[in-house]
Amino acid sequence: MMNKIKSVAVYCGHQMGNNPEFAKDAKKIGELLARNKITLVFGGGNVGLMGTAASAALENGGEVIGITTTHVVSLQEPAHKDLEVKIVDGLSKRKQEMYDLSDAFIILPGGIGTLDEMTDIMTKQQVGESCKPIFLMNTAKYWEIFGQVMVHMQDEGFMPNAEDYNLHVVNTPEELFDKLLNDNNLVTTCKAF
Repeated sequence: MMNKIKSVAVYCGHQMGNNPEFAKDAKKIGELLARNKITLVFGGGNVGLMGTAASAALENGGEVIGITTTHVVSLQEPAHKDLEVKIVDGLSKRKQEMYDLSDAFIILPGGIGTLDEMTDIMTKQQVGESCKPIFLMNTAKYWEIFGQVMVHMQDEGFMPNAEDYNLHVVNTPEELFDKLLNDNNLVTTCKAF
């Protein structure tokens, strides 16, 4: 069965973070997307982990689509210098465009914006609007606390079983791409749960 994943949105910080492993994994993911001819869709910035992943994809001949907002540009956060970045009105529009252009999502370490983007897709899955896979890149155990929060919400009766989400926690870029390229069950029929 041929892999159905042709484009992936990468959500991550517009900062580098304090651990050099974050940038190392962002770069490796950009390289692997390019080598496997999977388009990288991202928030359009030239800085932080998002800029690192996009630059690595471009340096390896990959296709990259950047989408940012008029407000972010007005804050003088630079758009990526090596590609044309689409500018839209507002974060909701940017999230929807990135969602529409992507077959799957990779979540690298990031802040509240990254968390918002990930939980937005998880909410779409919960109500049956999405079945696109999410890969949570647990670099240096960054997302382990989020996993604990999910278990707590489940234990307290506010969240369905974590296994119901098309969410895959991975610890290395190699593990991520093994699953992304070889798991034929990633894209499933959408259903609410």
